[in-house]
Amino acid sequence: MGNIKFINVRIYYEYIIFSFVGDSLAKNTVNYQCSNCGATSSAWSGRCHNCGEWNTFSEQLVIDNNSGSVSEGHKLQISKLGPITKKQRVSRISSGIDEADNVLGGGFVSGSVNLIAGQPGIGKSTIMLQLASLMSANHKVLYVSGEESLEQVALRAERLKCTNKQLNLATSSSADDIAKTISENDYQLVVVDSIQTIKTEAVGSAPGTVSQITNSTHLLSTIAKRTNTSLALVGHVTKEGSIAGPKVLEHMVDVVLQLDGDRYGGLKILRGVKNRFGSTSEIGMFDMQETGLVPVTNPSATLLAERQVNDGSIVLATMEGNRPLLVEVQALVNRTNYGYPKRAASGIDLNRVNLLVAMLEKRTKINLSDQDIYVNIVGGIKISEPASDLAICMAIASASKGMQLKKNAVVFGELGLSGEVRHVPHIDKRLKEAKKLGFDGGIGPIVRSGRKPAGLHSVKNVRDALNQFLSN
Repeated sequence: MGNIKFINVRIYYEYIIFSFVGDSLAKNTVNYQCSNCGATSSAWSGRCHNCGEWNTFSEQLVIDNNSGSVSEGHKLQISKLGPITKKQRVSRISSGIDEADNVLGGGFVSGSVNLIAGQPGIGKSTIMLQLASLMSANHKVLYVSGEESLEQVALRAERLKCTNKQLNLATSSSADDIAKTISENDYQLVVVDSIQTIKTEAVGSAPGTVSQITNSTHLLSTIAKRTNTSLALVGHVTKEGSIAGPKVLEHMVDVVLQLDGDRYGGLKILRGVKNRFGSTSEIGMFDMQETGLVPVTNPSATLLAERQVNDGSIVLATMEGNRPLLVEVQALVNRTNYGYPKRAASGIDLNRVNLLVAMLEKRTKINLSDQDIYVNIVGGIKISEPASDLAICMAIASASKGMQLKKNAVVFGELGLSGEVRHVPHIDKRLKEAKKLGFDGGIGPIVRSGRKPAGLHSVKNVRDALNQFLSN
């Protein structure tokens, strides 16, 4: 009987101890968050239960500060929605490069948080150091590097001819130190290269983890908005090309810029993926040279400078944002030496090419079942616009039959599976760009409403386009 009482007392005290420990752990617990989709779990797992990706869970500290208590809050200051005064208007700081200003919507907004991402070696650090050097001529700018020493940054600045001695440099991987520096100085732009190397002491995990990226970005963003400082963060990308880190990182910032292109040469395109202060339809074109990224004011002329008129070569009039762009589509068709014909594509989706090849075989008399087909977009440009369908088909047909285009014209138009040429937007802009570079006009879809633009050769389907405009 005594043993039973002793056991009951022991169980009672163990219950009290575990309840106290449980309450303490509830205030500061550790969860695991997927770096791909942001899903959370109380226990680590090799595979995410939400998106199915492997080895994406990382540790994240969750702090309970009893924020639900009404007594801790403060009454908000309420204002009427009236006319915007000049003092309330958004003030912008010019970056010094027109191509970058177009993408940003006129320049950096005071107090905004900007994220620029891209593949390794694409030129993220290069363009940010160039912008910081140009802007430091008229503004107080700080460039913080978490990846390089001051000597390495100085050597890169010398190579890029960034000779402005007014640029402030610092090296640190502490988000707390950077935030303290921003709060005690009147900087107009602060560049942090890169956010994956920054950590805050409030989180015990290593730099680059989900918790570190999230908390460091939140800390720097809060200080930047409080001091009305423009903040530019350099970010990495995954092997799939998406921005590394949690998806919430893109939601936390005001502007997301993506630098695309071939890292070994060709033009680089700066795209606005997200912009709370402007449009995301603008792009900036740059050429990587020894002195850094040089703006390209006429990219179409640059892309067509070395073009040779031959079979399998068609000039496509495509749209990059609001800007018309002329690029060369090349196709090579050879009889296969293997049992299964090979299909390869560079700068265009291979699945789209296979679909167009199947449509060509079905709707025309061209037999491609025993032919190897290679399609290339010249200049390292990646095309995703459906208006490229007609140009790709005409390039493949031209290479297959050894024919050339009769007209000195550009080609554009979306194709359906029945072979019909469908309408595409901005026909006037495409034709205007073509005439600027010496082309007589364009081959495209039939205009259903309004007047027919001058210089447009309309075709109803892909068979008509091949019969009318290809010759030996």
